[in-house]
Amino acid sequence: MHAATTLTGNVSRQEHQPDLEGNLFPVDAEVDVAVLAITGALPVGLEGSFIRNGPNPLFQPVGRYHMFDGDGMLHGVTFDGGGASYRNRWIRSRGLQAEADLGRAVYPGLGDVMNFPEPSLVGDAGPVKNPANTHIVRHAGRYLALWEGGLPTEVTAQLDTVGEYTFDGSLNGAMTAHPRIDPRTGEMFFFGYSVFEPVIRYYVVDAHGALVHRTKITLPAPVMMHDFIITEHHAVFLDSPIVFDIANLGKGPMVQWRPENGARIGVIPRHGTGDEVRWFDIDAGHVQHFWNGWADGDRIEFSGTRFEHPDFGIDPNAPLDAPGGDNTPPYPARFWVDLAADKAGWDQTDDLGGDFARFNDDFNGVRSRYHYMSATVSPQRRLGDFDSIVRYDDASGDRQIWNSGPTGHVGESVFAPNPQGSGEDDGWLLNAVYDDSTDRTDICVLDAGNVTAGPIARVHLTQRMPFGFHTNWFAAR
Repeated sequence: MHAATTLTGNVSRQEHQPDLEGNLFPVDAEVDVAVLAITGALPVGLEGSFIRNGPNPLFQPVGRYHMFDGDGMLHGVTFDGGGASYRNRWIRSRGLQAEADLGRAVYPGLGDVMNFPEPSLVGDAGPVKNPANTHIVRHAGRYLALWEGGLPTEVTAQLDTVGEYTFDGSLNGAMTAHPRIDPRTGEMFFFGYSVFEPVIRYYVVDAHGALVHRTKITLPAPVMMHDFIITEHHAVFLDSPIVFDIANLGKGPMVQWRPENGARIGVIPRHGTGDEVRWFDIDAGHVQHFWNGWADGDRIEFSGTRFEHPDFGIDPNAPLDAPGGDNTPPYPARFWVDLAADKAGWDQTDDLGGDFARFNDDFNGVRSRYHYMSATVSPQRRLGDFDSIVRYDDASGDRQIWNSGPTGHVGESVFAPNPQGSGEDDGWLLNAVYDDSTDRTDICVLDAGNVTAGPIARVHLTQRMPFGFHTNWFAAR
C-alpha cells in the first residue's frame, strides 16, 4: 500500500482550457470531515458509503487537457444512521507518484498518448499513466478503481491506494470501467479492448475473486467500447464504429467516428469462446452507457443511451482554449435481438437527451422495471452538464423528472436499496449536485419512487466535488 502522504494540487486556469473551467477545475486538497451539516432528515436504513470517482489533475497538464485525462480522485460520503462524514483521496497510481516526486506533470493526455515521457523521469511507472479515474466497484471483498485503458487499481474502503490488481497474475491487460456483477451467482464479467488490435478480451471472475474464464473476440477494427450487458445466459456487446487510428496521431483525432464501418450486436454464452459469438447487424450508432438487459426465451432485450454520431473531442491539435467535441446528446433507446429469427433492431424511447444510465443493481441481468438517468433540459448546456434526474417506469411508461434549477448541476445517480424494502424501487437515489451560485456541492437524497418531489435530505460538503464520472453505493456490512 502506498504511504498516505498528503498531496496538494497545483493547477491554474491561466490557459483557459475548457475542461478546466467551472466545476471541472480540480480541488487541491485531501480533507476529512467527521460531521457534515444536513438539511432535512436522512432516511432510516441509509447506512453505507457513496463513493464517486472522477478526474482531478494534481499538476498543470501537459498540452491540451481532456477530462478523460485527469488523475483519479475518490470522494466518499459515509452514512452511519442519521449522520454523514466525508473523505477524498487521490488515487496514487505509479504515474502520479512519479509526477509527485518530480513536482510536475510529464504524462500527456489521451490525444497525445504515444508521446511517452522519458523513462529516466518515470522509472517503472511505465510509458502511459493509468489514472484509475472512471469508476469504482466492490467484488469479493476488494474495492477496484477502474480506467478502461489499463489494469484495475485496488483501494481500501477508506480510499487509500493499494496498487494495480492483476487477479493473482491472471490479468495483464485492460479492464473495462463497467464490469457487470451478477447478484445471484456472485460472478463478475468484464472485457478489455485494445487501441492497437481489432479485438476485445472477455473475462469471468467467480464469486471468490478468481479469474476463471477468458476468451478473445476478433473485431473488424480497434474500437472504443465502454460498456456492455449480461443476461442470465449471455454477455452482449455493441461493436460500434468509434475506432482508434494510431496512424492519425499528430495529424488529427486518434479516436474517429466511421459510420461506414457499420455496427453489430454480439451475443456470446456467459462462459463461451470467441468462435461462439453470434453477430447481428444494426444501424450505426454508439452507446456509452447501458441500463440493463435480460432474455425472454430467444429474445434478448436491453437499453441504453444512444449517440447518433459521437465526437468526444480528443484532438491534441485543437487550440488549448477551444471547446472540443459535439454537444449533441445521446437519447434513451431500446435494443432487441431475436436469436431464433437471426435479426436485431432498436428504437428511440424518449426525446430527452441524457446519460449516466443506472438502475437497481440487484436486478442486473434479469428484467427490471425502473431506470434512472441524468438529463439536460436546458439547451444552453454542454454535453455532460446535466441539470435533471429522471426516473422511467417501463411498465406504465411514466417519466418523472426533478430539475435542479438554473444554477444546479447533477452528477450520476446511484440506487441505494432500503434494507427493509421489498420492491424494486424501494430505496433512494443519491446524487452529487453542484450549485454554481454558491460554489458548493450537496449530496442529495431522493425517494427513488417519487423523484419529482426532489431531495428529502441534502448533505452539505465543506469542499466542492468537481464534475466526475461514476458513482457507487456500498451498503454497510
